[in-house]
Amino acid sequence: MDEKIPINGASPINGKRLVIKIGTSSLTHCTGRLDYRHIEEMVSVVCDLKNMGYEIVLVSSGAGGIGLGKINLSGRPEEAAKRRALAATGQSGLMAIYEELFNIYNQRVAQVLLTKSVLEDPTNYNNIRNVFSEMLAYRVLPIVNENDVVAADEVDSDDLFGDNDTLSAYVAKLVKADVLIVWTDIDGLYNKDPRRYPDAQLIPVVTCIDDETYRMAGDVGSSRGKGGMKTKLDAARIAIDSGIDMIIANSRHPEDLYDILEDKGIATRFRSNVQKIESL
Repeated sequence: MDEKIPINGASPINGKRLVIKIGTSSLTHCTGRLDYRHIEEMVSVVCDLKNMGYEIVLVSSGAGGIGLGKINLSGRPEEAAKRRALAATGQSGLMAIYEELFNIYNQRVAQVLLTKSVLEDPTNYNNIRNVFSEMLAYRVLPIVNENDVVAADEVDSDDLFGDNDTLSAYVAKLVKADVLIVWTDIDGLYNKDPRRYPDAQLIPVVTCIDDETYRMAGDVGSSRGKGGMKTKLDAARIAIDSGIDMIIANSRHPEDLYDILEDKGIATRFRSNVQKIESL
């Protein structure tokens, strides 16, 4: 494994409020079935960080994949109503798994399902912020997903986040997080696709997201999730424009997050130069 070196000059994360996004590829085996052992490893790290004093909001994908398994379908259907049925079926299963695993560590969880239009309404936005504030005060762990059941059918609808990378950035902005962590199946942003080019180099820190950054991202992504590196860059732009650093890290080594929060380890950190003024 690569030597753990400072990501960007040994400047640890300031603040204790984290939003952690877990993608479908982090929850499943290459077969598409749930990787229970790995999910428990991630859960244990999240609970340990909470015991260390961090406030955490979890944004989790995986409902559609679980729905496929429960209904015993071989692939994701094209029809919007069927996809919604899968999401509803899978969401209950996803929360049941999280409830069981987080209970091992005496951690209470809450389900939050959001749509983009709800967050764009000022009254709803403030109400949701207040609910998050109370959950964090009660030391409850909110687990967030998009409300696929009621979201509009159109792919380009304003009601859709479209992917949970974008959703996680909106949530980080909503709760005024100090850092957004995107757990995925790759170490971070590379100068070219590391799955095709053995000499690809990890970019440890990004201060500006431009056309060249998107060119490097290319179509790098997992076949098991909706998002790729491009959606992570989209999320990073939302985060850093809101004064929130974002980190892409490999969920296959969840314990590395301790080092990454001290700005050591293998990851890509998107640095914000915007000062956040008010707290939740």
